[in-house]
Amino acid sequence: MIKFDFDNTYAKTLEGFYTPWQGAVAPDPKIIQFNQSLTRDLGLDPEALNTPEGAAIFSGSVAPEGADPLAQAYAGHQFGGFSQQLGDGRALLLGELLDKDGNRFDLQLKGSGRTPFSRGGDGKAVLGPVLREYLMGEAMHALRVPTTRALAALTTGEEVMRDGLKPGAVLARIASSHLRVGTFQFFAARQDWDKVRQLADYAIARHYPDLVSADDRYLRFLGAVVNRQADLIAKWMHVGFIHGVMNTDNMTISGETIDYGPCAFLDSYDPATVFSSIDRNGRYAFGNQPNIALWNLTRLAETLLQLIDAKDDDNAISLATDALNGFNDRYNDAWTTGMRAKIGLSTNQEGDTELLSDLLEIMTEQRVDYTQFFRALADAATGDDTKLLTLLTDPAKIAPWLATWQHRLQSELQNPTERAAAMNKINPIYIPRNHRVEEALQAAEAGDLAPFSKLLGVLQTPFTKRAGLDDYEGPAPKDAPIYQTFCGT
Repeated sequence: MIKFDFDNTYAKTLEGFYTPWQGAVAPDPKIIQFNQSLTRDLGLDPEALNTPEGAAIFSGSVAPEGADPLAQAYAGHQFGGFSQQLGDGRALLLGELLDKDGNRFDLQLKGSGRTPFSRGGDGKAVLGPVLREYLMGEAMHALRVPTTRALAALTTGEEVMRDGLKPGAVLARIASSHLRVGTFQFFAARQDWDKVRQLADYAIARHYPDLVSADDRYLRFLGAVVNRQADLIAKWMHVGFIHGVMNTDNMTISGETIDYGPCAFLDSYDPATVFSSIDRNGRYAFGNQPNIALWNLTRLAETLLQLIDAKDDDNAISLATDALNGFNDRYNDAWTTGMRAKIGLSTNQEGDTELLSDLLEIMTEQRVDYTQFFRALADAATGDDTKLLTLLTDPAKIAPWLATWQHRLQSELQNPTERAAAMNKINPIYIPRNHRVEEALQAAEAGDLAPFSKLLGVLQTPFTKRAGLDDYEGPAPKDAPIYQTFCGT
């Protein structure tokens, strides 16, 4: 018998925050991608789970012993417009697991059928988006970006209508929790301040336990979430990741990346880059992600004002504003520290901010490939700028910057070979290139999982160059169609 040692604190302590529910019965569930290493990290038995019995559980058809399957309630701002009720319209939280170090994780099924929050949808998912989230989550984990992760991807044995009939699928994923800004908004919109307080106390105990006994714990909780999100968005910017749909229901309290819908990675550097077909005005463009994160956090702050100071609105607003004002400093520090490391600097010196901004201006003007540039810069740090110069349309334009940069490197008296090696440990050579992702998903939908499996293997070791993988390093050919992403359901 398959055994999960569930410890379901959300179900036990937050009654009224969810609806108990069961998944739809899948006609013929089959596991097509299984995360062996993550399964072991969670203290689970991969041999028992990667079976037909495991497929029945991960599809939502069967609830294992100890599970408390439920659909969580939440609201959210979607592209700036507020929806008072969203919730898990196609997802089930099976329960919570503790890994060998005592860390708590939600086990959630995405695409397991209709729930009371489905709002007319069928609650199902199809294969392409499920595999995209699996791939993106594992790639981000390998890039050391906090993220939800996939435990398994399954086909359900049915076809689902999405622009024609597509193979039905379910994603079993792991998250530190699925608490969102939108979870707080759900109860604040109803002015149910007791539940907002209950939710905040739960979130603090689960994610920020050092704040439990603090008299000003709700204010400090806001500040802690601000800091984690600032650090997260900086990491997105370092690797060129575009989330694509940064609605408040897609921002976690834990500081993890969640809900990989119309996401993509930069090829040529441009802060205005948008891939999502539904982001017509560029609200969630690459360069706007820090601003949107702060906007979302402001919405969180609004839900906490009654907890921060119920007797004095002006004081509550002032305190919350101070906490929010910390976002830019925290983000700028995290971003600058990471970018210094990307260009081989290990100390903080005056003029570094201008050095970085000048570089990005050149990269934008020259349409330089973001990922390849920093790998080539490591070679330039040892004196070989051949590859670097081939990436620019007008190599002469970067010559003054390179001279300033080389002078700055010399001020640190570091061995050039060691510096280049350090740069290559944080600058990936392989990312989920958009055309490669699309090729793999199209092949999978046609029944061939080999391109997906190969791409996944490439992305799980993103910093180490390997023979025979040159085709995975660069962007699509210049004559390729403009890439666009879609919200998969």
